[in-house]
Amino acid sequence: MSEATLLDVPLTGAYAERPVLKQNKFDLLLHRLASAVPENSVLSKGEEVVREAATLSEYWRNASEGEIRRHLADLSKDKAILDSTAQTGKLFAILREVARRTLRKPYFDVQLLGAWVMLRGHIAEMQTGEGKTLTASLAAASAALAGLPVHIVSVNDYLVERDAEQLRPFYSWLDLSVGTIVEGMDLPARRAAYGSNICYCSNKELVFDYLKDRITLSGKNSPIALQLGRVYREDNSLSQLLLRGLHFAIVDEADGVMIDEARVPVIISRSRSDNERGEFYYHAITLAKSLEADHYRIYPEQRLVKLTDEGRLALIGKGNDLGGLWKRVQWREEAVIQALNALNLYHRDEHYLVSEDKVLIIDEFTGRTMAERSWENGLHQMVEAKEGVTVTGEREAIAKISYQRFFRRYLHLSGMTGTAEEVRGELRDIYRTEVHRIPTNRPSRRNHLDSRYFFTSEEKWEAVAARVQQLHEGGQPVLVGTRSVADSELMSERLNALGLAHEVLNARQNAEEAAIVALAGHPNRITVATNMAGRGTDIAVPEAAITSGGLHVIATELHEAARIDRQLFGRSARQGDPGSCELYASLSDSLVNQYAGPLTKLLIALFGKKYPQIVGNLALKRLQRRVEMQHSNIRRQLLESDEQLESMLAFAGRKQ
Repeated sequence: MSEATLLDVPLTGAYAERPVLKQNKFDLLLHRLASAVPENSVLSKGEEVVREAATLSEYWRNASEGEIRRHLADLSKDKAILDSTAQTGKLFAILREVARRTLRKPYFDVQLLGAWVMLRGHIAEMQTGEGKTLTASLAAASAALAGLPVHIVSVNDYLVERDAEQLRPFYSWLDLSVGTIVEGMDLPARRAAYGSNICYCSNKELVFDYLKDRITLSGKNSPIALQLGRVYREDNSLSQLLLRGLHFAIVDEADGVMIDEARVPVIISRSRSDNERGEFYYHAITLAKSLEADHYRIYPEQRLVKLTDEGRLALIGKGNDLGGLWKRVQWREEAVIQALNALNLYHRDEHYLVSEDKVLIIDEFTGRTMAERSWENGLHQMVEAKEGVTVTGEREAIAKISYQRFFRRYLHLSGMTGTAEEVRGELRDIYRTEVHRIPTNRPSRRNHLDSRYFFTSEEKWEAVAARVQQLHEGGQPVLVGTRSVADSELMSERLNALGLAHEVLNARQNAEEAAIVALAGHPNRITVATNMAGRGTDIAVPEAAITSGGLHVIATELHEAARIDRQLFGRSARQGDPGSCELYASLSDSLVNQYAGPLTKLLIALFGKKYPQIVGNLALKRLQRRVEMQHSNIRRQLLESDEQLESMLAFAGRKQ
């Protein structure tokens, strides 16, 4: 999809989407070779657009509303409007003036450049606080005026509603309709929202609605059937489709959505009527707890547990004692393995919460609970049995798709994020889209302090609490980022012991998220939050806080991806304000416990207690890079599995 122009995107068709063909190694090699050639044309042409817009800005600033509307109408008639730097520059100049009049926020030059990159089908990497929301509105309005239905894909319902509402005056002035898709909407409301010129939606809601359309289209997805369905709406179930197709997408936090979340497919499921409930899962948990350490091996990198030969032998006698299904080797071993997964790889207040007799999954990328979502293949029921809550019915998948396979079906795919450089190659290989770094509007003043490493978690938390107290006494606002709900509450206990007033933000406080984060930059403010909480929310830093050094961010351990750490640090020193950040980590953090190999563990055992700083500098960042590679391989394997499924379904005359 690299360097696709909007002229390449068909504007007709009952359900527009790009057919996803399996890429062979030769095609991938050719694409990589082409991408290896220095590519400055996109940014250089973007700079031409910016210069053209600058020369016209004064003229349009003095133009009447009527003149602006006449020129916009003329530009919209030309479908090649976005394939000409001169025409695009003129359009951007006009839209900049409309934004100034309606939003009191004219676009900066760097935002024009970011919008141009997205219109070319690429990822714009813009630093935190550089106004990605406003930049997306320029690209979206330009595409919509050219006749394309636009989806702006965000990471949660709050940002969907906030962004649409903030920008509604701008879109309304342009006579562009705006829709929002949030959890809990009924089907007619969703259909109406997708029918708007520009639709704001979360990635999960969008993909679930697409899967619903695939179910509706099952057996009826030929072009002729689709066209007939559109003509004879009242008599044909195809009139119940939610989307108009996949035309133009702008994916916010593109690396999080298209890379991090790509390891987990989206599934629509239904309850199985023949499910044996409750007692079966409790027996499995009991059996798993009875096994010895040498009965199984844990592979946290793949979230996988395997029985050893000793474990299989131990289960024979235990299964015979229970009778029934437990005498069958395959059923017995599969159930116990899933129970071992629940016991060893899924942890309360990290991967899920227990609330009102329910297990609620925590989205590891956003820190939020995911209502009505469940793990598949009986895992959710095993976790319920482990926690002693009511065991729900097991569910079976009726539709399934990965984010990779979904987003590659857009005719025109683009995105924006503050952290894409580290996964540039993966975005290029999988989505055929390039990453372009957009300069900041003002020079960054962020001060990265040296990382500090400790042997034990206890030493780390003690040091973090002392550091927060020191900064607080100087009047500097502090944001402490943790990886889990449990850690955020542990940090809260430490601060309470010191008598330090603070706010805690984790999956238990979803409703207050934006309000808590927005105030995190105020003087003397202390905020403890899971790493991803409040992402996308502006943190205001008043002058009194700026004079004390601006917002200081403390990361309390390394994430599995360095980009997530960079996103947390990006909460400070936004838009040229002063700010600082630092890492406090221990040699017993989750990254080490879950992923460290024998050599790393030996290094820590021999030298970690005496030289934690040296060992931490040597081992932890290297371990993080290894985990990043492992996750990248998992995503590629999932994509290959998806492509094999696609080929099988196509051969059988079916399409997902």
